[in-house]
Amino acid sequence: MFEIDEMALLTREVLRERSAALVAETCAWAVGTADRPHHTRRRGRLVATGTTVGVRAENGQLLGDEETGRLDLGDARPGSFRDALNMVDAEGGLYADRFDVEVLEPFVQETCALAGERLRAARPQAWEELADDVGEDPDDVAAVVRAGEWEAPLRIVAEHLVLAAIGDTPLAVVEAEGVPLSLVRAAEGIARRAAPAPPAPPAEIAGVLFLARAAVAGEPAPIPASAADRVLAALLAEGLERDEVLAVLADLPLEPDAERDLRRLAEQLPD
Repeated sequence: MFEIDEMALLTREVLRERSAALVAETCAWAVGTADRPHHTRRRGRLVATGTTVGVRAENGQLLGDEETGRLDLGDARPGSFRDALNMVDAEGGLYADRFDVEVLEPFVQETCALAGERLRAARPQAWEELADDVGEDPDDVAAVVRAGEWEAPLRIVAEHLVLAAIGDTPLAVVEAEGVPLSLVRAAEGIARRAAPAPPAPPAEIAGVLFLARAAVAGEPAPIPASAADRVLAALLAEGLERDEVLAVLADLPLEPDAERDLRRLAEQLPD
């Protein structure tokens, strides 16, 4: 008999094995942060401080927002990566929230899926029992992982791993470490965009694609990852169902990160 808590332990084991990759992805995500204008809140109003994040960090000034920042990040060393996570962006959102959505969530989802694949290969009977316990098809690893709800607690562990590794490291150093991987990611995005156009969709998809393109007509092209939630809401408002959203994402003018985030969000929708 396989206990569900054993799967939780297995996901943590796989996460520890991938901790170096998680830190690398984090450093790559941070690249470019220092060049952005710094914002803060003053008496509830979002204002630009007039300097870039990098200049402020070099001057030893606090980056995080004192009014709306997270308490657990509030004692960060000025100019550190932990301090940068506590900043507000130009839209008033916390960088820590963006980091959670853009890095931690997809990384943890992949980690849980890898743990599931490992269990299914090593102990097929135990995997069958686990899938039955959560009421999902054992051949659908992603569905079993979602039903088991191992991702949320693992995100907390993943965040702690990142902060323990580079939380107090100066933002400039974190960015420098992330440049090589960020260049690889950019090259991958260029290669995907340069790939031959896919064949014309079948008739039943063409109508769905028309609605999807109409839903995002007002968005900038390519659509950035920060608009993922808004785009998904627009697609659903047009009447698209989960499988239809997933089917048309590759044909929409999305940045690679936006397509990844939208696919992750759509996969979490009920069938």
